[in-house]
Amino acid sequence: MPDNAVPDNTAADHTPYVADPPRRVPSADELRARIPGWGSDLDPADRPSVPKLSREAGMATGAHWHVPPQQDGASGRERSIEHAHVTPVFGTAQPLSGIAGIVRRYAYRRFGEGRLAHWMLLVVGDRLDVATHRVTDALRGRPDRVIRETGIRAERGKHPVASRLGSSRRDWRHQLLDPLVANWGWLAAVSAVVLLVRRARRSR
Repeated sequence: MPDNAVPDNTAADHTPYVADPPRRVPSADELRARIPGWGSDLDPADRPSVPKLSREAGMATGAHWHVPPQQDGASGRERSIEHAHVTPVFGTAQPLSGIAGIVRRYAYRRFGEGRLAHWMLLVVGDRLDVATHRVTDALRGRPDRVIRETGIRAERGKHPVASRLGSSRRDWRHQLLDPLVANWGWLAAVSAVVLLVRRARRSR
């Protein structure tokens, strides 16, 4: 075909990329002739799962309910707007609370699961939850072990530099950034305290 030729989108064997392309569904005989074994499970007599998984065959499922009973405490629980009601069973180990809980409830109440804002708000709520627990743990006398949680102590005696240089490992590139990524909250808090102290001294 010449370079300036226009493809023929009206050909019978060519489906153009248009909004409503014509569809030609092959018949069962054509598919069976073209694809070996096609349609082998059309006959229920040839299916190993029949009648094991067939409700019409009268096989009992063992369930004592037609619809699972609703777990107590469903009123007011967060759920996606796509769902008409809360699932019959839900977790209660980590109830929403504080500012993080407000953000998460707003994400469920306002945006569907197909929206980016829904998931971004959940991420923001998670970060707020982590920051809140870090502060409360520090006030209770159980602060985070900043140095140990970066993994630096585990690197001692394991040739941290030599094992990365000259190899196909990729984690050596962010080795210096890991402490910053893991402890950016503490760094921001310390910076805020330093700024407040400087302003207090200047005001005096």
